[in-house]
Amino acid sequence: MMRINNNSKPGTHYDASSNRQQRTTLFFSVHDKVGALDECLRALKKAGVSMTRIESRPSKSVDPSYDFFVDIDSRSRDVVIRVVDGIKQVGVVRDVRIISDLDDETAVADAVPWFPRKISDLDTFAEKVLEMGEELSSDHPGAKDPEYRRRRLEIVQKAKEYRTGQPLPHIEYTEQERETWRQVYTRLREMYPRYACREFLHVFPLLEQNCNYGPDVIPQIEDISRFLKDCTGFTLRPVMGLLTPRDFLNSLAFRVFHSTQYIRHHSDPYYTPEPDCCHELLGHVPLFADPNFAELAQEIGLASLGASDADIEKLATIFWFTAEFGLCREGADIRAYGAGLLSSFGELEYALTEKPERRSFDPSMTSTQTYPITQYQPIYFVADSFRDATAKLREFNTTMKRPFQVRYNPYTQSVEVLDSKDKVQHFARSIRNEMQLLANALEQL
Repeated sequence: MMRINNNSKPGTHYDASSNRQQRTTLFFSVHDKVGALDECLRALKKAGVSMTRIESRPSKSVDPSYDFFVDIDSRSRDVVIRVVDGIKQVGVVRDVRIISDLDDETAVADAVPWFPRKISDLDTFAEKVLEMGEELSSDHPGAKDPEYRRRRLEIVQKAKEYRTGQPLPHIEYTEQERETWRQVYTRLREMYPRYACREFLHVFPLLEQNCNYGPDVIPQIEDISRFLKDCTGFTLRPVMGLLTPRDFLNSLAFRVFHSTQYIRHHSDPYYTPEPDCCHELLGHVPLFADPNFAELAQEIGLASLGASDADIEKLATIFWFTAEFGLCREGADIRAYGAGLLSSFGELEYALTEKPERRSFDPSMTSTQTYPITQYQPIYFVADSFRDATAKLREFNTTMKRPFQVRYNPYTQSVEVLDSKDKVQHFARSIRNEMQLLANALEQL
């Protein structure tokens, strides 16, 4: 359900005295005009430099434009300046500047991919998706249904336009969509008492009481998001389609889960080749209301901030074998907590038979396990508890090669990078205050 896409943005370092090959990152914004980017790239060709990476993101400016990050290799600072001057000559370009310079020997160690620092930065993911909801592969059940494709486009357009702080899009689902939901909901609801973990079974009735969960109505993500925030601080936001693993995991650091709002094609209600609202709302959402699972999910997200591409792949694999296809122990029993299981009646039943192999959850082993995405899993990992899985994950995260630590500040909904003595001391004072509060509370018990 997630695919690896290598997008990185180097950190800042420049050695002006070095004569070695330099890796330089340029930033510029381009108005949405056909051929504008080609004109900019001609400046690189004219200066005789090689481009090693390019990344784009929708600009936050009012007018339609895109921000570009381009890595180039050059031995000469003068050549870099000529490239910048050449790009500035393009009429539809604004705000051209040098972001960073890295020489080749320090690039691997010092380069840190871009990551969101505040929750509004997640707006840059709005159009940056691997696949969008209206673009269907030829083997998709709804590929040859023009009305279904039109409806998907209508729904994903609302996700495209959404920005942080706005009311979440309200979808008026059709009777045909509600009938598809009804069939999926009814069949899975009957299976949950036998297969789902206790935390899931505790939350699901609360969703029925508070968020309009039921067989006859598809819940609105606005109602669900409000409920989750009261429970654990998690919120939902709409998404057009599949995000890159980096962007998807980064969002979890802010306790934000991207949810689709379209539903699978009515011709095959028990099958979907992609995440849809049945998968999101029935599989994922309930456990985001559980404090221990929410902590586990956020821990994966925090570890992903500024992580290398290799570590992102490991974390995405851990997410796959936990939040998507995880099993857990409950006494002598094994129960399901992964959304890929809890939204698929076939694999939910299969996973708890003796057919697949089961292994104890160990992040160092789990993170390198290969897996199929179009068939039932041959291997599942079993966690002793969400708390135990989180503790093991934190220990595993210490092995990742990231030159700083981060913490999430729930008051400002921002990520703080602990990369200076002052920041660490401030964090230590806040911990000391919390420990004093804890000691006082224990004395009063």
